[in-house]
Amino acid sequence: MSNWRLREFVFPDDYPSVADLWKTCGGGVKFNKSDAKDEIKKKINRDPDLFLVAVTSDQIIGTVIGGYDGRRGMAYHLAVSPEFRKHGIGEALMNELEERLISKGCVKAYLMINPDHPELIEYYKSLGWNQMDVLICGKEFIT
Repeated sequence: MSNWRLREFVFPDDYPSVADLWKTCGGGVKFNKSDAKDEIKKKINRDPDLFLVAVTSDQIIGTVIGGYDGRRGMAYHLAVSPEFRKHGIGEALMNELEERLISKGCVKAYLMINPDHPELIEYYKSLGWNQMDVLICGKEFIT
């Protein structure tokens, strides 16, 4: 399976396909209020180079979003359409995101794994990520 490539997300054109992928791909991605079109537009206005998609000639088959605050990086919404898994797409998305974070000066990055999918820990370990013993707290500001 080599008929795919990586590119940056294009807003708003790619949004419907990406939102559909997030809603249907299963795994550790959950579609939340912060994934609404207006929220994604904020992301693209801040650092469009850290939102990547994998595409075939006619569809988006994978995504990853990165964030960088000037000190630490973050990776989230790694998603690959089930029928395209096991072809290195997720690894390619993560590698490209890591390279882009490093080029910005990032020396450390984090990702969060949905506790409903602990099997993903092994996947990320295979990509060089380490499990950390931390308690994650969060707060939603969107009502």
